[in-house]
Amino acid sequence: MQILDGGLGGELIRRGVVPSSGMWSAKALLDSPDEVTKVHRDFIEAGADIIITNTYSTIPSYLGKSRLADRYEELTVLAAKMAREVADAADKEVLVAGCLPPLGESYRPDMVPADEAARPVYANLVSALEPYVDLFICETMSSIRESLNAASMARQIAPRKPIWMAWTLAEEPGQGLRSGESVADAVAALESLQIDAFLFNCTSPTAITAGLESLSELTDKPTGAYPNRLHIPAGWTLDNDVTSGKIEMSVAEFVGFAEQWRQRGASIIGGCCGIGPEFIEGLKQARG
Repeated sequence: MQILDGGLGGELIRRGVVPSSGMWSAKALLDSPDEVTKVHRDFIEAGADIIITNTYSTIPSYLGKSRLADRYEELTVLAAKMAREVADAADKEVLVAGCLPPLGESYRPDMVPADEAARPVYANLVSALEPYVDLFICETMSSIRESLNAASMARQIAPRKPIWMAWTLAEEPGQGLRSGESVADAVAALESLQIDAFLFNCTSPTAITAGLESLSELTDKPTGAYPNRLHIPAGWTLDNDVTSGKIEMSVAEFVGFAEQWRQRGASIIGGCCGIGPEFIEGLKQARG
């Protein structure tokens, strides 16, 4: 089993480094870069084999809230360099995954930008990340179209780098992607892009368990999971008044879910929002 890191943005919020709105985790690149480095390092020391770049919010839509949209490529490079330096300084091999996030809002397939607007931005993000990362991870993809926009640009701009696809699922187990599209249709739609691993992320643990039941029958590529400790209701955005709910989950319960996922074929496991280093350490101890 390969161990991913946990939720970097959520951990920065928990430590009081950044607010939970506005530019979110990108703000730390400007105001508290040492804290970003420390969180990366803490996840590695806890047991992560793979860390994900702090580029989830280095995108025009988030940076534009502070009139910094034109700096998205610069800040993406900065975040990628920071992750690479921390990984290279570790006392074991650590891979760096370049995050390609939703360009509108997370969990909102209705807010996915038009293809002609999204693809040039993804192309620029890939170009900025490529010199520093070992692979790309398209994170929290809520629809097939969003997945295609991100993955196609990664494959076109950096054809030799592996691409991992991570979908966010409907909170109700067994209901497919947030768009309502089935996992089977999503896997089939990406066939020509030769995705190297399929994962579920930013989703409740129970929804992930149900998703992995079907995913294992749809692909022979590696599969994985990194869940939330948050329940995300319909209509949520980073800055609106729709509130998310906390999922009470101990480290032991998280490790128990991870074992269920391993039994369903998952070989890449970590955490997303609300999963801190102590949870990753629990995975490491369980792996032995």
